[in-house]
Amino acid sequence: MASRQKFLIAPNAFKGTIAADRAADLIADAILGKTPNAIIDKLPIADGGDGTCFLLGKALGLQQVDCMALDALGRPVHGYYFLDPKNLTTYLDVSTVSGIRHLKPEERNPRVASTFGTGELIVDAIKNGAVHIVLGLGGSASVDLGTGILRALGFLFLDQKGREIPVFSDGFFSKIKHVQAPIQKNPIRFTCLCDVQNTFFGPLGAVPVFGPQKGLSIADIPAFESELARIVEMLIRKSGKAFTDQAGFGAAGGIALGLSLFFPVEMQMGAKWFFEKTNLEEKLVDADWVITGEGKYDGQSEGGKGCYELLQLAKKHQKKIALITSGSEIPGSGFDKWIRLPDLDMKAGNLVEMAEEELERAVELTLWD
Repeated sequence: MASRQKFLIAPNAFKGTIAADRAADLIADAILGKTPNAIIDKLPIADGGDGTCFLLGKALGLQQVDCMALDALGRPVHGYYFLDPKNLTTYLDVSTVSGIRHLKPEERNPRVASTFGTGELIVDAIKNGAVHIVLGLGGSASVDLGTGILRALGFLFLDQKGREIPVFSDGFFSKIKHVQAPIQKNPIRFTCLCDVQNTFFGPLGAVPVFGPQKGLSIADIPAFESELARIVEMLIRKSGKAFTDQAGFGAAGGIALGLSLFFPVEMQMGAKWFFEKTNLEEKLVDADWVITGEGKYDGQSEGGKGCYELLQLAKKHQKKIALITSGSEIPGSGFDKWIRLPDLDMKAGNLVEMAEEELERAVELTLWD
């Protein structure tokens, strides 16, 4: 093995087991254990999925602001966001407080779940000077069209008699008959980062594709989608804006759709945006090997996911790249090494510990020539 090889370690999260930053540390330790003179550069990546803005905030060295907020069912939970005061920008993940990871499987209910807590974080960031809100859309628990965020920003959702309907109440959407918009005091804009290109409506829309993951029964899909379509029409009338269902509006239960009717919203595929903001390409050019990975790389990974987009950059600069992943599907041409992780029992009590051990072992057994 050549001396002083340079490694760019840039894994995505191994969903359900190892966070991206932890994975980067484990891979680095495994390489240095065998090759102490290796030069290591770590930049864990994200693509708009759960934890994207957390990694962005850390990579950019931003101030983390902690505050309490409500989870998707209205329970207090610790929240945070990252503040860039120079650019009047805040970075926050919807999943931080409104994420599905806070709910037990039996608690998942898109008729109740709300993004109100994320709205509370946004309001706090605005008080601290933010006018540009960067939202990572991955890992949400709701399909609420961003109505929870809108409520936190001062919008009111009223029933037939003009009474406010509390967020987190069962049947929230079916009760909405009127929307009252506040006078906008501070102009704000949103950049929404996602890792899917689904529109909100249609056979590949938010409700049929993501609804069941969030607790919606298959039988309830048509009625719930019809209910939300009525809310969209109401929001369109209130805003007076023309509406086009964009790619990415299906992410996170239509948050970007709802926000776009009242605020400037820019949709971005998370991986490319992340790479640009963190200057990943500059780091990659200087590496001999690029090491990436995710829980299970498959055909869906080629739809803008982090590992696939990193592969494109590596090939652009003729850099060797290794993929660490589980599953039986062998990636197509492109990766110079494919390091397969064993499938684990996802119900095991020591799942995370097992996953970390297998990751380190797999890297230690690899020859980096």
